[in-house]
Amino acid sequence: MGPLLALASAVVYGVADVWGGLLSRRAGFASVALAGQLGGLALTLLAAPFVPAADPAVPDLAWGALSGVGTGLGMVFLYRGLSRGSMSVVVPVSAVNGLALPVLAGVVLLGDRPSPLAWLGVATAVPALWLVSRDRAGGGAGTSAATADALVAGLGIGVQYLALAQAGAEAGIWPVVTGRCAAVLAILPLLRTASRPDAENGRGLPPRLMPSAALTGGLAALALILYLLATRSQLVAVAVVLSSLYPAIPVILGVTLLGERLRRAQAAGLAGVVAAIALLTAG
Repeated sequence: MGPLLALASAVVYGVADVWGGLLSRRAGFASVALAGQLGGLALTLLAAPFVPAADPAVPDLAWGALSGVGTGLGMVFLYRGLSRGSMSVVVPVSAVNGLALPVLAGVVLLGDRPSPLAWLGVATAVPALWLVSRDRAGGGAGTSAATADALVAGLGIGVQYLALAQAGAEAGIWPVVTGRCAAVLAILPLLRTASRPDAENGRGLPPRLMPSAALTGGLAALALILYLLATRSQLVAVAVVLSSLYPAIPVILGVTLLGERLRRAQAAGLAGVVAAIALLTAG
């Protein structure tokens, strides 16, 4: 069940990521991120009472809050990178960077011991994620600033995954709720800076786009809930890798729904994703 939950998290997160990135090109990236986290908070508040939980301990909620800080910072920098750079640069850099931190911490600090097959799956997933997100320009359209944004976003995403995995099962999904609160608080100072008239992409969020941005955040919160449940029946290192396969989703959606052609690099990347999933689930 753990691998299936992690894969479901990747699918939902991939849809939310692309949706939020597209919105950030039409409105202020920080405003989109804030509205998304508020939408995620609403969803988790509605869902939390229906998930069995004992009295959540303070450390569990604290881990959730730390995860939310990573989420808030990660989404702001991810959306800023997508608003001014190529998705083929921002998405794979943030995904691979966000994958590396939890996997290394899981092995070095938490005592995770993936099997040889799982290690092979990790090694396969990293280049596969890069290939599946490449465009015809080979990433040349991305600016150095967008790449820097992607690196910071990846660190935030890594903290999000690693911290949330430390919350105990008895806390239910209340750590995700506290995480959405912390994410909102983390974004607010950045919102003031990003909304200045002289700031890059200093636009706000038009009222007509607010429901869409909130729904995007709701999907991202659902992805985190699925990931949290996956970590309770799966090694953190494996759950993170499977959940981090979300860059494949934009390519799959483009081919199946928009009639886009699949290029050789993307086909090789998707084949690598499939191989990584098989190795990780078998390990």
